[in-house]
Amino acid sequence: MSFVGLFLSGAVLFLNSLMLLGKADGKSVGVFNIFVGSIQIIIPFYLLIVSDQTNWELYNDAAIFLFGLTFLYFGITVLKGFEGNGLGWYSLWVSIIAVVYTITSIVQFHDVVNALTWGMWSFLWFLFFLSNALKKKIDHYLGFVAFVQSWVTLTIPSLLYFLGIWNTPPVAQIWTYVLILSIFSFVAASIFKLKIAFKKGDEAKEMPAV
Repeated sequence: MSFVGLFLSGAVLFLNSLMLLGKADGKSVGVFNIFVGSIQIIIPFYLLIVSDQTNWELYNDAAIFLFGLTFLYFGITVLKGFEGNGLGWYSLWVSIIAVVYTITSIVQFHDVVNALTWGMWSFLWFLFFLSNALKKKIDHYLGFVAFVQSWVTLTIPSLLYFLGIWNTPPVAQIWTYVLILSIFSFVAASIFKLKIAFKKGDEAKEMPAV
């Protein structure tokens, strides 16, 4: 996937995370989603036209569509105030596709960093499924995950690529640890959230009936 596309995706995901955390207005964030989503629909169509149509070219171009359609769907849903069920089920489908990309990164390309990245994206799309289709109250946790991923899977890797150091072995090794630490932070945050939920449940049970 184009690193320019990843760079723009980082900006979108950053704003989406702030919206989920209650720090940014939904309508203004929705407009930006539609703007970038439109770009990431037009660009892969152009790439398809000029490419040699090999299976791996199509594989890479299809990844851009996954992001572009997500941003468009999310932006329109927010701006129009639609129910998020459709977005949620679409996110589940993309989450499954992202698992395939994760496996392919390991089996075909032997790329640990790319595999970890796609695995994290799969998890993020699955959270969107839980939030929008199953109506789970996880907006704050989802916002935290999106915020971290906007930097460690999109923005910073793109900047390192522009600087010409992304594909060097030292950076690849460092970034493997960065992604693993990010995953541990997601696990720790989810455990903390579960503890808070159980604590509130126990307190509710202990309250005397009126």
